[in-house]
Amino acid sequence: MDQLQVCPSTLMEGHQTYSRSAQLRLFYQHKVHHVLPYNSPASSEDVAGIFFENRTIMSISGVQEKFSLVLEKNKLRLANPGESGHYILKPVPALGKNRHLMPANEHLTMQIAKQVFQIETAENGLIFFQNGEMAYLTKRFDRDESGLKRAKEDFAVLAERTPQTHGANYKYEGNYLELFQIMQKYIPAYAIEAPKLFKIILFNYLFSNGDAHLKNFSLLETSDGDFVLSPAYDLLNSQLHIADSDFALLGGLYPKAQYQGKLITQFQHLGKMAGIPTVLVERILEQMLANSEEVEKLIRRSFLEESAQKNYLQSYQGRLKRFKYL
Repeated sequence: MDQLQVCPSTLMEGHQTYSRSAQLRLFYQHKVHHVLPYNSPASSEDVAGIFFENRTIMSISGVQEKFSLVLEKNKLRLANPGESGHYILKPVPALGKNRHLMPANEHLTMQIAKQVFQIETAENGLIFFQNGEMAYLTKRFDRDESGLKRAKEDFAVLAERTPQTHGANYKYEGNYLELFQIMQKYIPAYAIEAPKLFKIILFNYLFSNGDAHLKNFSLLETSDGDFVLSPAYDLLNSQLHIADSDFALLGGLYPKAQYQGKLITQFQHLGKMAGIPTVLVERILEQMLANSEEVEKLIRRSFLEESAQKNYLQSYQGRLKRFKYL
């Protein structure tokens, strides 16, 4: 692995490991090194066996393998059975087109959401195995440093959609307007949280995240015992890996019978139906359709290889153009 030139969390230049800001946000101020004391699970059967044992204690759904890590002093290690992990580790998956790009893709997309568009995200970074292979690392927002768990429910659960009731594609059923309707039932401060969801849906479109399904949105319990929209997670440009549709949910933004006008008009209509004030919808659209120079800077500093950076940027620029012409 070549010497790092940017922080593998914040992408700030001039850092050979995690910056002080990353240590504070991601590691509770601990000076964690960017190389794990393991080879990747793909390196040998023995190492794969160690990771497989850890995988069985994870309850988080998803196709990509995820592993639970514990922060112990300044070291990250695999969680033992019965232990509450502070972190989720996502190595390069075993299958998929351009699969080696997935950790860097997800990391970049999450950092753009946070740094450029001020979307609250799960704290995250890249981390490396001893053999140089990278993995995506994210801090669990439903656990504190002591391991105390906060209640979290994804929208598939809230919408009462399961494989038994809605088939294998259950998490892709429905439309995005339904997410707002669910939030109205469970969130007292709906007027504050609804614009946040609108912003994430718009971000997912702009950055070609065709996997923003029901399980990739959640509500999180606060210290007061009520619920708010959780930080965003699992954001990535899925078109680098699969020929995805524009929207993960099969029903699109809202019922097709109500579609009208250009793409920007459709998002405006979604905001109106969600009960978000028009002036706020317009402010979000203005912000999200600007800042392209800041996006490009982060892409250039990312850990994507150069050809993938070009594809990522072209994908984003193509989506921006759609708001002008479609």
